[in-house]
Amino acid sequence: MTRLTADQARRVAVAAQGLAEPRPAGPVTRAHLRKLIRRIQVLQLDSVSVAVRAHYAPVFSRLGPYNRDLLDGAAWSHTARSPRLLVEYWAHEAALMSVEDWPLLRWRMREFVHGRWGTEIVKKNARLAEDIVAAVGELGPSTAGQIEAHLAGERARRKGPWWDRSDTKWVAEALWSSGVLTTAHRVGFARHYDLTERVLPPHVLAREVDDAEALRELTLRAATALGVGTEADIRDYFRLRPAEVRPALAALVDAGELEPVEVAGWSAPAYLRAGQIVPRAERGTALLCPFDPLIFFRPRVERLWGFEYRIEIYTPAAKRKYGYYVWPFLLDGRLVGRVDLKADRAAGVLNVVGAFAEPGAEPARTAPALAGELRTMASWLGLGSVNVADHGDLAASLRAHL
Repeated sequence: MTRLTADQARRVAVAAQGLAEPRPAGPVTRAHLRKLIRRIQVLQLDSVSVAVRAHYAPVFSRLGPYNRDLLDGAAWSHTARSPRLLVEYWAHEAALMSVEDWPLLRWRMREFVHGRWGTEIVKKNARLAEDIVAAVGELGPSTAGQIEAHLAGERARRKGPWWDRSDTKWVAEALWSSGVLTTAHRVGFARHYDLTERVLPPHVLAREVDDAEALRELTLRAATALGVGTEADIRDYFRLRPAEVRPALAALVDAGELEPVEVAGWSAPAYLRAGQIVPRAERGTALLCPFDPLIFFRPRVERLWGFEYRIEIYTPAAKRKYGYYVWPFLLDGRLVGRVDLKADRAAGVLNVVGAFAEPGAEPARTAPALAGELRTMASWLGLGSVNVADHGDLAASLRAHL
């Protein structure tokens, strides 16, 4: 059996995520974005916008400054010249994924026929589901509030039944989870639902994939995006269950597409993508948002880097160790620090609320590299300067380089 050192596993993981390659020298294009999505598969969505919304950040981390309209257009618009490239669904959590991959998750849509949560509410409101589908068919892309307002008008005219806002939202979300509705576009991050057949191309809707084949493909894509990973790592990427992944892993090993490996210091066996080159040099420098695919499975982050990472958004401010929305800093393939970031758009400032060095990291090396990434990020966000507060053991050194 192949054996990897901890350093080799770390280099494989960073390279598999596209972080070890040089950023484009010129403008970032749809071709760059398409290649990146094929590599990392998902861009997780999250409503927090204290610095920048989560789905924009992994593209910046890998490709550098780019026009966010490029991603918006790829995800939420469609023209003959620029067909929709991405679609939203439960790939990992709510995420953007390739439109072409929609059929790989039909088995999950069948499981979520009554939604992912609040299924009892949805089961009791079959009539409301029919009315929502009819309303969206008539209105076109609509928010839950717009759907509710339309149905309220219908009620006034025909004296039919009515439901409260929570029921409307629950059922609309269930229809989204079951694939009947999808996201046509977003305005201010509010989802506008539309009938899936009006959003996705006919050839995607017509493609049928056997459930076992879909699970094998998702397992292979997860393993490829990770480079090297345990069964638990691979399961987490698309939030698959053990009973779904284990047969897929066995089939992929038998087919020679994955190779079982041992990684020094890992208690569980791992899998390496067949043909995966183990880089010889430590590469990859980037700020990573909390939902970046390289780090969104926290047990793997601890295994690879000895880096303990928790989101402290819901921790009372006085009890936070590092801050509200903390970005780990990757320098030459190592996680060497973290910064709590907040964009003050009115003042045109990227605020570093706290800056912290990891044990063993050299501030004299970390600070100038981090300062450069922060300047680039501020410019990308249209902010004129970077301000560093006093909090954290890296703050003084970082401020000196800014």
